[in-house]
Amino acid sequence: MAETAELNLPDGKSISLPVFEGTEHEKSFDIGKLRDATGYVTLDSGYKNTGACKSAITFLDGEEGILRYRGYPIEQLAEKSSFLEVAYLLIYGELPTEAQLSDFAGHITKHTLVHEDIRKIFDGFPSATHPMAILSSLVCVLTGFYPESLKPNQSAADIDLTIVRLMAKMSTIAAWTYKNAMGHPLNYPRNDLDYCANFLYMMFSFPTEKYDINPVIVSALNKLLILHADHEQNCSTSTVRLVGSSNASLYGSVSAGINALWGPLHGGANQEVIEMLEAIEKDGGDTSKFIAQAKDKNSGFRLMGFGHRVYKNFDPRAKIIKKAADEVLQALGMQDSPLLKIATELEQAALTDQYFIDRKLYPNVDFYSGIIYKALGIPTEMFTVMFALGRLPGWIAQWKEMRENKEPIGRPRQIYVGATERDYTPMAERK
Repeated sequence: MAETAELNLPDGKSISLPVFEGTEHEKSFDIGKLRDATGYVTLDSGYKNTGACKSAITFLDGEEGILRYRGYPIEQLAEKSSFLEVAYLLIYGELPTEAQLSDFAGHITKHTLVHEDIRKIFDGFPSATHPMAILSSLVCVLTGFYPESLKPNQSAADIDLTIVRLMAKMSTIAAWTYKNAMGHPLNYPRNDLDYCANFLYMMFSFPTEKYDINPVIVSALNKLLILHADHEQNCSTSTVRLVGSSNASLYGSVSAGINALWGPLHGGANQEVIEMLEAIEKDGGDTSKFIAQAKDKNSGFRLMGFGHRVYKNFDPRAKIIKKAADEVLQALGMQDSPLLKIATELEQAALTDQYFIDRKLYPNVDFYSGIIYKALGIPTEMFTVMFALGRLPGWIAQWKEMRENKEPIGRPRQIYVGATERDYTPMAERK
């Protein structure tokens, strides 16, 4: 007999709710028929206790510090895999064979060029436009160049082509967003380079000089993108699924996800880390002063990049990216950077000070990713664009899974707390 949970209501009604258990033994009870059977709905602000879907993509255990893509530990993927291999895994469910990966990467390389009219669109943005506004706009505008993506009943082959186009063109758009903001000439992609090397080339090369690909930086970028590739049902991912549930195109759904990620409570953490480090340096670099402020509840100061909303012990991505950060700074000869010195002192305090240990305020992935991006010369306004580039395959996988599962259009309920029925008052009688 299937397991159920019994819900007894104040009006004497009761309902048996089917219990559902996931493959990692997460338990839930299904309230799909609650309102029809009882007239009640649940109230869960922020959806912190609500499972909006069944997903086979990413498993996250915040208490144990576990992150797995399709069952594979993030530690193994970051060490042994490439970003495109992980993208294939997330989107299609299995690690690719050599032939499958070669075909996938080849198709992406083929589609990295964007329509020349996109260059003209850049000129229409005000000079102070935030890079995320440009990125979300241009991803959405791809529907104008590929209107067939708007059809709700596309074939699997058509969807695959849309996926490849988005994976390919978003890297070019992201790099051009940076170049445009800097007033530099735009670089066209190079088909002889892999995904990460090509992105770095488009970002940092100039037509006046030869650009040397640094394998340490390519490796670090691969790891950064892998670590950000998916993270279960967070704000932006849930947005992609919710928008996609209306049969919106992949481009429109991902554009919505980019805007959700843009919010500082979601994707802006690594930018806040660098701004904090720069503020401490400007103040004189005395980290002990700011550590004391972090412990003082009345100071209003928070250490950015420490602790995590989901991970209650440690962020499994942090150890991986710390090693990459050390390698990048070594390769660039920046071991003596003042910001790095401040970051190291804060890190040591968090790892050894009992105050932080008791509260499990360990450095997270955003703490180290911000340091890497800063070392590469990427402006802080571009950090969230880099986050979006990494999160892209996860968004695609979630959108694709939502369609394949034939999930209904999202339509949350509410608890109305406004005025009860009242009659219209003529203007002359209002006080």
